[in-house]
Amino acid sequence: MTSAVSGDRGAVARRRLARVPATADAEVLETVAGIARRIDARQSEIIRSMAALLAHEIDELDEDPQLVELLEASVHGNVSTILHVLANDISVEHLQPTTAAVEYALRLAQRDVSSHSLVRAYHMGQDDLMKTCYAEVEALRLPGSQAMAVLKHISDVVYSYIDWITLYVFDAYEQERRRWIGARGSVRSSTIHNVLGGGDTTKEAFESETGYRLEQTHLAMIVWSPKSDGDDLSRLDRVVRSIAHRLTTDAAPVITAIDRSTVWAWLPFGRRPPGLDTSALSDVIPAGSGIRVVFGLPAAGVGGFRRSHQQARAAYAVTSLPHTPARPVVSFGDRGVAVVTLLAENLDSTRAWVWEVLGSLAEETDQAATLRETLSAYFDNGESHLHTAQQLQLHRNTVKYRINKTLGDGATGLSDHSKLDLALALQVCEFLGPTVLRPPQV
Repeated sequence: MTSAVSGDRGAVARRRLARVPATADAEVLETVAGIARRIDARQSEIIRSMAALLAHEIDELDEDPQLVELLEASVHGNVSTILHVLANDISVEHLQPTTAAVEYALRLAQRDVSSHSLVRAYHMGQDDLMKTCYAEVEALRLPGSQAMAVLKHISDVVYSYIDWITLYVFDAYEQERRRWIGARGSVRSSTIHNVLGGGDTTKEAFESETGYRLEQTHLAMIVWSPKSDGDDLSRLDRVVRSIAHRLTTDAAPVITAIDRSTVWAWLPFGRRPPGLDTSALSDVIPAGSGIRVVFGLPAAGVGGFRRSHQQARAAYAVTSLPHTPARPVVSFGDRGVAVVTLLAENLDSTRAWVWEVLGSLAEETDQAATLRETLSAYFDNGESHLHTAQQLQLHRNTVKYRINKTLGDGATGLSDHSKLDLALALQVCEFLGPTVLRPPQV
């Protein structure tokens, strides 16, 4: 997005502002500023709640952890701006949209998410913020006329801001949508999405449009880069083709861009099942690029094309969660991944279960992490102190000490749970990290 385009968009938005609220009297402004500051003190809580509401209530906004993270960043930018305007009596005419708000609109356009969802999110956010303002005004127990004046000013400011920002981001969305459709090869993309959605595209039509056969064994993959820049798609494309070469596919992969930092791909293997060692593929990822790869399981035919992709998306949903340990290459078939993807569908319940099973080992501390790693390796090695020590490159007595500290100390409560529960809870911690860990006790 060039500065010229951004400036044109801003000028259009300013020309079409519904109205700029007139400055209220000093007493009203002072009361409004106090309300804004009190809300600002609870800003983190309000933003998390609002983002969760929007993701839950609006279709298509909660399908991807990265989209949810961008949504929260956009909500944060907009709420912060509104509170700043209210606290300092700033004219809406002088505002610039936050980077997060514009980036979120662009990403929705690239993902083919309806613009109605974008606009509806802003109106739902406006309603949610106004409810908070109403509660603050009610708590002040102001005289009726003053309460009405305060609410009117807050409502005018919030309405004018939402009117302006929705116009701005909607225009950004529409421009990006037109650009993206032309850039990504819309015929190929729509053909792939039609097959994934169970559409009536024939195998012959699919092969004609994409050059890829459906009647063979497929291995679906998702490749993405958390670091977004202008060259992402070409870099992601090269990673897909490098992996295809490493695995000696029968033909070229089929690749479609989902947004400017994410691609979906399928690798063709004819009638043979491919061997996949995710740890051996890590060196394909350019050093320092931050690029991540997830795979489904090999599967054949049209159903396999869909199923392998669904598994890759499930693995992606776990590995792309914010603050989770970054693994460059993960497969749905890797140890524990399939189970963790199911548990991650209800993070609140899973987090509570992990805390209950692991007790103090679920804390987000270096000591607890060391004990979790040792206990997990101990279970993986058939409860052999020697093999665990060899894997972790530790002295056997060190492993014994750590295991006794966890399983032998009744105070930890671990001995009250089955080894299966313990091993599974450890795997959840390994994959989801801080998302399910308990913050250290102060």
